[in-house]
Amino acid sequence: MRMTVGSAALLLAAALVPGLGAAQESADTIYSGGPILTIDDANPSAEAVAVLDGKIVAVGSMEEVSALKGEATQMFELGGRAMLPGFVDSHGHVVLGGIQALSANMLAPPDGDVTDIASLQQGLRDWAEKNREAVEAVNLIVGFGYDNAQLAELRHPTRDDLDAVSTEVPIMIIHQSGHLGVANSKALEIAGITEASENPPGGVIRRGEDGRPNGVLEEYAFFRTLVPLLGQLGPEGFKTFAKAGAEMWARFGYTTGQEGRSSAGNVEALRAVDAAGELPIDVVAFPDVLEARDFIEANFSQDYDGHVRVGGCKLTIDGSPQGFTALRDRPYYDPVGDYPPGYKGYAAITEEQVADAVDWCFDHDYQILTHANGEGASDMLIAAIGAAEEKYGAPTNRPVLVHGQFLREDQVDSIQKLGIFPSLFPMHTYYWGDWHRDHTVGPVNADNISPTGWVRQRGMMFGSHHDAPVAFPDSMRILSATVTRRTRSGDILGPSQRVSVMDALKALTIWPAWQHFEEDSKGSIEVGKRADFVILSDDPMAVDPETLAEIDVLATIKDGAVVYEAAEGEQKTELRDRTFLGGPEMGHEILHAMYEAMSEG
Repeated sequence: MRMTVGSAALLLAAALVPGLGAAQESADTIYSGGPILTIDDANPSAEAVAVLDGKIVAVGSMEEVSALKGEATQMFELGGRAMLPGFVDSHGHVVLGGIQALSANMLAPPDGDVTDIASLQQGLRDWAEKNREAVEAVNLIVGFGYDNAQLAELRHPTRDDLDAVSTEVPIMIIHQSGHLGVANSKALEIAGITEASENPPGGVIRRGEDGRPNGVLEEYAFFRTLVPLLGQLGPEGFKTFAKAGAEMWARFGYTTGQEGRSSAGNVEALRAVDAAGELPIDVVAFPDVLEARDFIEANFSQDYDGHVRVGGCKLTIDGSPQGFTALRDRPYYDPVGDYPPGYKGYAAITEEQVADAVDWCFDHDYQILTHANGEGASDMLIAAIGAAEEKYGAPTNRPVLVHGQFLREDQVDSIQKLGIFPSLFPMHTYYWGDWHRDHTVGPVNADNISPTGWVRQRGMMFGSHHDAPVAFPDSMRILSATVTRRTRSGDILGPSQRVSVMDALKALTIWPAWQHFEEDSKGSIEVGKRADFVILSDDPMAVDPETLAEIDVLATIKDGAVVYEAAEGEQKTELRDRTFLGGPEMGHEILHAMYEAMSEG
């Protein structure tokens, strides 16, 4: 008898799924009627997929899979739409993504309306007026996503600009990078920042010519101000952030999210939301290795408890390339602002801290994800992992380099040799490619930011991420940027670094599944794996690559259950319409529910 792929899959299903075999138990659901991209090199496409108890039990032709159809089987008609494995988040911040979903939108077009200081101020006023009860409840206005590179003034707003909105209510606006922010005078007062305040290690309090803090805070100066302000939200507020963030990830087709640089409180918020049955996707958390070692030791696991697990450690070496706080190995090309000659950025931590953190993770066999943007930061990481491997041997913990924006080609060789998985950020080519070309690294080196081409030339896997809330967790924008490297202005930044559509899809599915030690259960549509799927309006392999960003996520399916479905007739318009997870009114309702809960507490 000739065994086809489908019949082989049915035999394997009988071995993997209890009760399926002699009695040939029928499937819960059969998906068919559109292109199915399995991301399985051995079986790249299929006509139908059968699911039983949240797992895939058959993949193949319609005739073969129909053998599992019973009276109770639901037929999921794709109607020409494409089905792929659910997307796996290579790097993001699910809980902080809730801030993006529940704050004033400070993003520039096409994701928002902020183009200058005046429109930024008006956006804060409009949001505060619309959410007056919420603002009064917690005495705080938060705006997310401003980008000085996209403002007409080409500068950061100041405390004075925010004081023009309010001097009575503390205001904090967060830079799109998540590494800088601006506070008004009231927020600075609450944070205890005065003319006498000194820069904290790894941070900068920017000042005017008179020496007075001008409201702009970099890195640890920003983090130490934001945390106490958000602390006013209380545990219920963070639960709401966690729920809103996870729902937003699901909206963009993610069935596995990441909570990078997590805290114990964030993990507990995720667990509480999951215990209430309100976490739609899996989330892997990586607490800060400099601050939460006891928590990591007590909670690390390769297995999920519900939809949450602690997967290892997060380390942050430097800051934001577009904000000129990333540590380079050479001066910035043409930095915009008051920088000394030869300015290269700075590290947020010392070489000794990097070496100690990496050594601790290797000693415990914990995975470590390390934020390193500039060449100087990547050099620090490469040295630390090299030393750890000399001490402990070849890594079994799959260390990850997060971002690697300005990687040199010799550094790509080093991370390949050391077995470091690169989680890259090619979406930067769209949002900040023009800025990198003109100001951070210059036109020659800008072609090689987020060097996916160099990685693939060496046969390496990589993850392609969004780093939300730095950008929306927009899977199709990631796909587009990875394939086309189009900037906002339409320039192609580094044609040689472009990769194929299939490679870009693998960087959203099977490769980050491998990154998370989950390649046996996620990342491709294969028998025995979880029934995690995304339904797209078009087949990414069949459309003009220049239109990839226009593809809509129509449904997200986790363990066989639909956890997101676009409203009938809903199409992707401008991302700002999605800021509040279904429109501004839903965000307004979530905010009020959050603040009411906090007020009761």
